[in-house]
Amino acid sequence: MWKYIARRVIVIPPLLLGVVTVTFLITRLIPANPLATVLNPRSLGDKQIVAAAMEHWGLGGTIVQQFGRYIVNLLHGDMGTSFVTKGPVASDIALRLPFTLELVFAAIVIAVVGGIGIGVLAAVRQNKFTDTFGRLFTLIGSSTPQYWSGLVLLLILSTRLHLLPGPGQLYPQVYAPHRYTGFYVIDTLISGNWQLCWQAIEHLILPAFILGWGVMGSIARIVRASMLDVLNQDFVRTARAKGASEMSVVLRHALRNALLPALTIVGFSVAYLLSGDVLVEDIFQWGGIGSYAVTAAESLDYPAIMGVVIVGGVAFLIASLLTDIGYAFADPQIRVA
Repeated sequence: MWKYIARRVIVIPPLLLGVVTVTFLITRLIPANPLATVLNPRSLGDKQIVAAAMEHWGLGGTIVQQFGRYIVNLLHGDMGTSFVTKGPVASDIALRLPFTLELVFAAIVIAVVGGIGIGVLAAVRQNKFTDTFGRLFTLIGSSTPQYWSGLVLLLILSTRLHLLPGPGQLYPQVYAPHRYTGFYVIDTLISGNWQLCWQAIEHLILPAFILGWGVMGSIARIVRASMLDVLNQDFVRTARAKGASEMSVVLRHALRNALLPALTIVGFSVAYLLSGDVLVEDIFQWGGIGSYAVTAAESLDYPAIMGVVIVGGVAFLIASLLTDIGYAFADPQIRVA
């Protein structure tokens, strides 16, 4: 098992280097001038100012030279300086990453609990109303673009019905809690401010649901299919013949075996949500690395774009590693192989 883990860990740096290389080449081949963000139009016409700016921002020399400098700086923990914020990209990401992680964690909890629950109910009540409604609900979540469902639910639940608050992490007139961890819910709990904690949870519900709705559909479909297959196995019929209750048969015998295929989806969903919540953060003005990525893309902020891609790549590779390890521990056949 340790050899298997070591082999999986060894391939992570080359894969990450490949992601960095491809992203670096794409940003440098875009037919646009990134200095338009940091220089005014008059300065762009001065060759000396442009040359000095290119040297200052690491844009001088050939692409190979630029890439070499970037890799050397990256190995020293330097992701460069943002064209927009004028601060270190690593610091910008460290400031915003907890906001995204809080949103992603809430979304994956909603997706896993909802997906497993709907999948089990749909399998147990196959071809009945519960099955049809569950499949329709998850199909809508999987096929509806997040920007559309986010705007529609924001209009209905916040603007019309006033059931949930609007965009933002807290109400506009409220000060942010003292930063202990960067997670608003945890920081308000540490501070003992229960009212502010509830406000943070209220603002978290809708964007987390929108983000997790699509993943919920994938989990529900896989759990349903696996449950239908497992419920027809001999060991399930044996458990029923021995007099086990239906609840015990479904939860203790069938569900434990049906969850193995869903484990892969859950693992990759964490990385997907971490790097794919750009639209949700932009709609709800969340202030995480998703909105940071939008600003970077609009401004051709090369260092910020690279920093976001690196974080997403690392998250995806780590999630893939943990999923494979978890799958190997959960399935003895894979562990033996």
